[in-house]
Amino acid sequence: MPSQTTNTPEGSGGGITKTRGAQTLLPLTVKQIMDASQTNDDKSSFVVNGTEVSTVGAGCSASASIVQSCTDVKVRLVGRMMNKAERITDVRFILDDGTGRIEVNRWANETSDNTEMGLVKDGDYVIVNGGLKGFQGKRHIVAYSVRLVTNYNDITHHFLYCIYVHLDLAKAKKSATQPQVTANASTWNQAPPPNNQAPTLSASGNAGGQELTDMVMNVFHDPVLVNLEHGVSIAQVASRLNISDALARSTVAHLIDLGNLYPTIDDNHYKSTLNG
Repeated sequence: MPSQTTNTPEGSGGGITKTRGAQTLLPLTVKQIMDASQTNDDKSSFVVNGTEVSTVGAGCSASASIVQSCTDVKVRLVGRMMNKAERITDVRFILDDGTGRIEVNRWANETSDNTEMGLVKDGDYVIVNGGLKGFQGKRHIVAYSVRLVTNYNDITHHFLYCIYVHLDLAKAKKSATQPQVTANASTWNQAPPPNNQAPTLSASGNAGGQELTDMVMNVFHDPVLVNLEHGVSIAQVASRLNISDALARSTVAHLIDLGNLYPTIDDNHYKSTLNG
């Protein structure tokens, strides 16, 4: 993300963003890592949402200090620690974030590393920052930081941030592959009409599809109807606008797809999402 990186883009061939400098921290889920594709012949890097995540190279030592200089894009995971195994040189454990499981390796190069790992145990939720590595088809994380979660809002925030970054990168990739498509600010707030978009009021000859949807929404916002316990019925919409039940129902279905209406007690009664 722009606020988390000082990368210098090298190129965007094929919609893949390559970076220089070990400054980017990409929030991911285990499933995203397992679904990531490998682009290079030597399989030295992974691509998630069009962003290249380099692994620890063959010439890099498996130590935390070297990992920082060898990895272009680091990843952040949040999940529960399982099967923690302590050895003289490192600590290994399984991280389960609800979307999958992945092995994590934390090398103990300094006393502070041992102190950090001593604060966490099996069953704890932890925040893991590190580099992604693949070996013989198996992927795991070489961590340079494992921190105990003390505020459980951090877990929710992480997954929301994963969604945000995923959508932001997906939008950027789509824009890069479709440079000829332009849109003004109002376009982003409008959902595309479905294939069964409400037909026009051909009988009266004075109302198009968009005008009809506005007229239907006005019925649902009518002060006389807005407080009805079960909402407004299809029959009431048709009666108010003097249109057929079929036309009223198809327009209501279109507004449901847009997220403006929702059903209440059955398929004939609805309320506006603005009214609750």
